[in-house]
Amino acid sequence: MSPHATSRRRVHRSLATGLPLALAAALVAAGTAAAAPSGDAHVIRTATLGEIPLGAFSNALLPGSVDDDHGVDLGGMGSDIYPAGRKGEYWTVTDRGPNGQIKVDGKKRRTFPVPGFDPAIVKIRVSGDEIEVIDAIPITTSSGKAVTGLPNQKSRDEAPYTYDATTPLSFNPNGLDTEGIVRAGDGTFWLVDEYGPSLVHVSARGQVLTRFVPKGLNLTGADYPVVEALPSVLLHRKINRGFEGLAQLPCGDLVMALQSPLSLPDTAAGEASRTTRLLRFSPRKQAVTAEYAYRFDPVNVVDPSEDDTSELKISSVVAVGGDRLLVEERTDKAARLQLVRLGQKADILGGPWDDDTTSPSLEQLDDPAAAGVPVLSKRLAVDLGKVSGVPGKIEGIARVDHDTLALINDNDFGMTDGAGAFDAQGRLVDSGIKTTLTYVRLPEGL
Repeated sequence: MSPHATSRRRVHRSLATGLPLALAAALVAAGTAAAAPSGDAHVIRTATLGEIPLGAFSNALLPGSVDDDHGVDLGGMGSDIYPAGRKGEYWTVTDRGPNGQIKVDGKKRRTFPVPGFDPAIVKIRVSGDEIEVIDAIPITTSSGKAVTGLPNQKSRDEAPYTYDATTPLSFNPNGLDTEGIVRAGDGTFWLVDEYGPSLVHVSARGQVLTRFVPKGLNLTGADYPVVEALPSVLLHRKINRGFEGLAQLPCGDLVMALQSPLSLPDTAAGEASRTTRLLRFSPRKQAVTAEYAYRFDPVNVVDPSEDDTSELKISSVVAVGGDRLLVEERTDKAARLQLVRLGQKADILGGPWDDDTTSPSLEQLDDPAAAGVPVLSKRLAVDLGKVSGVPGKIEGIARVDHDTLALINDNDFGMTDGAGAFDAQGRLVDSGIKTTLTYVRLPEGL
């Protein structure tokens, strides 16, 4: 069968789900076989997203938003995953879009090959060994314009450049580097963002209702409400390492995870630290109500091939009942899932560790527990690095049932860093890494 016939069949089936015609016409699906099990925890099924041109996807949602996608396909949907109610269906969210780094005169520049790309909430369905896109919601400002994924503030964020790192792009105070996602009972969404870092409340159709940012951020010019409601200590977040994980507790409270330790008091302290922070937010009170110190395992325990502590990250947090969370500690090549309980006695909100003049800072303590910090206790649930068939760079995790997890990877839109990411014609040299959803069965329930 020709690829055109395959495309027509995919479009017809997608239309039956109510997907917009222009978006459905962009879809071409592909799949992979499930990996063989290894050890006690094992992969029981995989599904893969096929090639969907990014320009067609974006322009179907916001006409005219992308004039040249440089050959990039839809990807980056592995930032997070949240059950959508029906079996095999999930809400996902893209990150800020294709981006990379190229050195110019010995300094790295952050590139945005498709600056018109707008982060989107994407609803997917697992069908056999394929991932189908069944709905997509652009994230927009109060006036209905794209928020884009461009950095916000010249004084705080990396400067954005074109795909070849030669031409500067404009900063955008509306821009969001979206990561975690949960869906509230009223149909609205909560997202977290790395730039602010911020917590973003979004309507059922994608309009930003409120962006909650750290006190003192002074973000001006945004075309939506911005509220300074988060602790000011978060202003010390490492570049590109703001909020990454988001969970919704049964009571409705939200838990946000900083991807990496704060750069407090400086970059060197953050790079060397193994202590990051979780924050609890009450949507009813519209305020942070608790903060917790979370301690990473040594990097060579999480990933035996890695010796750089700064590679440790939290990319996903999942509520598993009561005040219990599943927390993912990872590098780009390996990940371990830890079970923690958010006890009242572990709350450090408003104490000395939120004062950026405290010395040594929380991030500088070699042994926070010995210094009297109530670090969250944890128990290893599964080492994904030892489970055959699990892709690298897992960023989204959802609980399917008592003993099954759905994992999704971030394929970075098929991009790599360096001048070789695009050919002489400005077309992407694709990495070949696909967006893959992987089901893992655990030997013991959560």
